Amino acid sequence: MPAIVNQVLEQLNGRVWLYPPDPDPDAIRPSVAVIADDRGSVVIDAGNSPEHAREVQAAIAQAELPAARWLVYTHHHWDHVWGACAWDDVTVVAHAAAVEILTIEAERPWSHRYLHDQVKANPKLGPSFRARALAVPDWTDFRIVLPDQTFDDTLTLPTGVVLRHVGGNHAPDSLVAIDSGVILLGDAFYPPPFHLRAESDTIDHGMVKRLLAENHTWYVDAHSVPRGPGRRT
Repeated sequence: MPAIVNQVLEQLNGRVWLYPPDPDPDAIRPSVAVIADDRGSVVIDAGNSPEHAREVQAAIAQAELPAARWLVYTHHHWDHVWGACAWDDVTVVAHAAAVEILTIEAERPWSHRYLHDQVKANPKLGPSFRARALAVPDWTDFRIVLPDQTFDDTLTLPTGVVLRHVGGNHAPDSLVAIDSGVILLGDAFYPPPFHLRAESDTIDHGMVKRLLAENHTWYVDAHSVPRGPGRRT
C-alpha cells in the first residue's frame, strides 16, 4: 500500500527542507530534514519508524527533490534511527561513538512482548517504550541499521553539508549538521533521556550559548518549532 503523506516538506532556507515533528509529545516523532542536492539529497535523521520514513520519502517525491543518497543520524536514540531500515540505497553516516551503542541495540529482541517486559522491570521506560510500540505495530521486517561511515570530529559530505560532533549529556554521539545558514541540532542540548535523568538535569545551557555565538540564521532542534527570522525565539 502506498505511503500516506501526513505532512509536507517546508523549505526552510536555501536547499534545507523540513518535515515537521509530531505536535503530540507522546508520539516522540521528531522532525526530519532534507538537504537537497543534484548529487542526491542528504537526510538528517531516519524517522522513528519505517512508516515515518516512508512518509518522508513520499514528501520528498511530492516536492520533486532528489532521492536520498546520504542518511545522517544526529545520535543513536530510537526515534532518530528506527526508520533507517526503510531507506534504500543510502550511505548511513554517524559519529563513531554510535557504532558500539547501536550494535548492542541491534541485538535486542525487539517485539511488543520485549517492550512490555522491559517496562515491567523498569517503569521509567514507559513513555518511551509505549511510543515505540505505537510507532512499530509490525516487527516482521524491522532492524536497526548500523552506520556505513563514521567520523570523530568533523566531516564534510560530498554535497558540502558539514557534520560536527558536539556530544553532550543527552547522547555522547550527538552531532549537528550545517548548511545554507541552518544548523540542525537533533537533541544535542537536551537533558538525558527520562529514564536516566536526575532531578538536577536540565538543558545544556553552555552548549546553547556556544552554538548561538556562531550566529546561524536558523536553529532547528528535532522536537520543536525552528528558531530564526520571522519566528519567536
